[in-house]
Amino acid sequence: MFERFTADARQAVTGAQAEARALRDRHIGTEHVLLVLAGAEDATGRVLREHGLAPDDLRARIVRANRAGGDVLDSDALRSIGIDLDAVREATEQSFGEGALDVPAGKSDRFRRGHIPFTPQAKKALELSLRHAIRLGQKEIRSGHLLLGVLHDGGFLSARLATEAGVDVEELRAEVRRLLTAKAA
Repeated sequence: MFERFTADARQAVTGAQAEARALRDRHIGTEHVLLVLAGAEDATGRVLREHGLAPDDLRARIVRANRAGGDVLDSDALRSIGIDLDAVREATEQSFGEGALDVPAGKSDRFRRGHIPFTPQAKKALELSLRHAIRLGQKEIRSGHLLLGVLHDGGFLSARLATEAGVDVEELRAEVRRLLTAKAA
C-alpha cells in the first residue's frame, strides 16, 4: 500500500512518528497524522488551517487528550465504575506536583528511541485513505486521502479533536474531496 503514497503522504506518516516522539506519546495515532497534515505547506494543510485547525492549538489539544488518559474508552470505562481519571490526576498533581503521573524520564527516554506502534485506529485510517483514493478513481494516495482517512470515523481521536475545535467535519471532508478531484482533472 505504501508504494501508492505520494511524497507528501509519506511525509505525513513519517512526520506523525516524529510528532508522537516529540510529544512523548507511546503510540502513533490518528491525531498525530492530523497534526502533521495541519502543519503541511500544501493544499491539505491550507484547507485545515482555513477550517480552524492550527497546528499549535491542535498540538495542545493532543497533549490534553493523551495526558488525560489517552484513550477515551479507558476514561469512560473507569468513569462507569465511579473513577474520574481527571479528578485523580488533579488530586495527585496537587499533592505531588505537576506531571507526577507522567512516565519517569529514564523509561520514556528508552521508549523514545525504540519503535512506536501505530494504534489500531491509525492503521484503519491508513487503510481508509486507500479506499478513499479508489472511490475517487485515483491511483495515488495523497495527503488529502490521508485526511479523509483520519476524519472518516467520528470515534477517531483526530475527528473528535477537530469537532472539539469547532470544525464542521462533514463540510471539511466535502471540501477535501472537491480538492482531490480537481487535482486529478
